[in-house]
Amino acid sequence: MDSLSGLYAFVRAAESHSFVAAGRLLGVSPSAIGKSVMRLEARLGIRLFHRSTRQIRLTDEGTLFFERCRRILEEIDDAELELSRLQEAPRGRLRISVPAIGYRLVLPDLAAFSAAYPEIEFDLDFSDRIVDVVEEGFDMVIRSGELTDSRLMARRLRPFRFVLCAAPDYFARRGMPRRPQDLEQHACLRYRFPSSGKLQDWVLTKEAGGAEPRLPAAFTLNSIEGVLAAATSGLGIAYVPDFVARDALREQRLQTALDQYNVVEGTFWMLWPSNRHMLPKLRVLVDFLSRRENAA
Repeated sequence: MDSLSGLYAFVRAAESHSFVAAGRLLGVSPSAIGKSVMRLEARLGIRLFHRSTRQIRLTDEGTLFFERCRRILEEIDDAELELSRLQEAPRGRLRISVPAIGYRLVLPDLAAFSAAYPEIEFDLDFSDRIVDVVEEGFDMVIRSGELTDSRLMARRLRPFRFVLCAAPDYFARRGMPRRPQDLEQHACLRYRFPSSGKLQDWVLTKEAGGAEPRLPAAFTLNSIEGVLAAATSGLGIAYVPDFVARDALREQRLQTALDQYNVVEGTFWMLWPSNRHMLPKLRVLVDFLSRRENAA
């Protein structure tokens, strides 16, 4: 066996604790595995296994060598698999979790993506529930906030910020707020998180010496779309992500207020399990969405 085959023999023997089992996995005789390991030990000048009539077990030096060799062989396997898959058209089903309002983020881009990759299907879960990507079998999730799960890889999708907005006729009737404390005299459309039942905070810069405004809840809704509809209907002032209000602002059905006091900015991220193989169907989606954001 050549050097690479010798490494495979050593790693499979260490994993199975048996020359017989390693030979079965690699399609060679147990004696061939044993001879390959002996040549490797001779070349390295160290003993890799303690041997007995019943089993083999790694020496301390063998344990160190095994961990490095296993990672190296996994990288080689990954490279071979990736090269073989380059010849295949990406296909299959992608299961993706997106925030409840996230359809405004991804659906406009998925039409163009599906035209380019017609053999990829989608199973989209729109929910604000914090899913366990690995345990629940999602291929990818889109989320904002801190990235804390070390099992996941991440790539930036797009930034966002919050805006205060209301219909022009509402401001004509009730006046334009000039500072955060003015909101106490306005009809505020408050969003209640369905998962926790808590009201969303309106995070605004406080004026020097100014107190936190006490926001009246003229309407409390557990749907961002409901908040948006209430705002465009002239029922009050909403605090929503900019991409939610983008169309209504462009069409002048809404206008913003207190822009200088709005400080909350964030980023949506694409997250996926950091296992050894990133499937082609997922790779092309991540690359596609990244290009769309960079071109925007």
